[in-house]
Amino acid sequence: MNPMNPLLPPDIFVPDAEAHVWDDGRIYLYGSFDMKGEKSYCSRIYHVYSSDDMINWTDHGVSFSLDMTDWAKDCGALYAPDCAFRNGKYYLYYCVPDGRCGVAVSESPVGPFCDVGPMEHVLGIDPAVMIDDDGQAWFYWGQFDKVRAARLKDNMVEIDPDSITQPLSVKEHEFHEGSSVKKINGRYYYLFTDTHRHGNCATSLGYAVSDYPDHGFEYGGIVIDNFGCDPGSWNNHGSLCEFKGQWYVFYHRSTHCGVNSRHVCAEPVFFDDEDRIGEVKMTSGILGADNIGGWRAAELAGGAYKCGGDTGSGLDVVNIRNGCRAVFRSVSFGGEGGVWIKASSDKECRAEIWTDGFYKGCVMITPGEGFSEFKGRLDTPVSGLHETELRFFGDDFAAKLCSFGFVK
Repeated sequence: MNPMNPLLPPDIFVPDAEAHVWDDGRIYLYGSFDMKGEKSYCSRIYHVYSSDDMINWTDHGVSFSLDMTDWAKDCGALYAPDCAFRNGKYYLYYCVPDGRCGVAVSESPVGPFCDVGPMEHVLGIDPAVMIDDDGQAWFYWGQFDKVRAARLKDNMVEIDPDSITQPLSVKEHEFHEGSSVKKINGRYYYLFTDTHRHGNCATSLGYAVSDYPDHGFEYGGIVIDNFGCDPGSWNNHGSLCEFKGQWYVFYHRSTHCGVNSRHVCAEPVFFDDEDRIGEVKMTSGILGADNIGGWRAAELAGGAYKCGGDTGSGLDVVNIRNGCRAVFRSVSFGGEGGVWIKASSDKECRAEIWTDGFYKGCVMITPGEGFSEFKGRLDTPVSGLHETELRFFGDDFAAKLCSFGFVK
């Protein structure tokens, strides 16, 4: 199953997603909640989203907010959360910018969650929980070399301070933040924000594996890198989750030429014969060829980014200049030979269509007021599934892309 990326509508921004499948068989997303176009991380609220097919998602509304606490009302934002289920109750673990973590409880996986209060002996963002096969719950939190693991007590709201360890390190794993631990095939897989690439930029999700939940983790490699999703992107945070027999990595991609307004995305991942996870690329899912929103681009290059939404499309690709590229991975063609592009530009420019690295044709975009539809033909009709690029060329122009598509 290949989900459509981003998973949620273009005006919904959920980063830091922890995915869980509960007893009802649905998959639930617990994440932070960015506000469109704002330059600060996260907001004061959480939403929970669920799906039974990874395509259609239900927004269950506000599940928790800072206003529902007595101790954190003035903390400004809710950072990355996680959720666990035990004894008929769902425990939401949340954190605030000063590093304090709290717990809230509900009888429903979507809340509303009733606040219990801050956790003692825990200081550090990005809480994560893993319940082992023997019923022991483990708690993870922290950044850099202050990352920690500890046993949760049976009440699920306190840790055993005598059990605290440092499971990863900056030197050995290039750990940045964003702990998420799952037990897979009898071993513990620790997914985290990894700084091995791009001059210590935190755009990758790496993993480490151990026979123990709190120590002995050996670095395994990078699962996904969101570098190229946006000119301003520099962080990532996500989780692994199995849904209907397929494992997925959940992660986020930035918009608005910044580190915020992040979209939740997911990619199928696969294990080799030695249970290593292979690295996957960012995709758009499998897109129909007839009408593709520019906001579905998996990667952008040359300074273009997703912003605005002047056309009511949610987000457009803006700041398109000479040499910019928009990559859609992948498009399902059925013999189409014509192409249309809905765009605007202040000067004439050319949009070239490439599939799998081969030139297929172009569309000339002329200047005018607002968005218009421009048409062209491909050199030959295209069939099958292909990575598709729009490459833009011209002299000193600035353009925007709303959508495009292919016709017979």
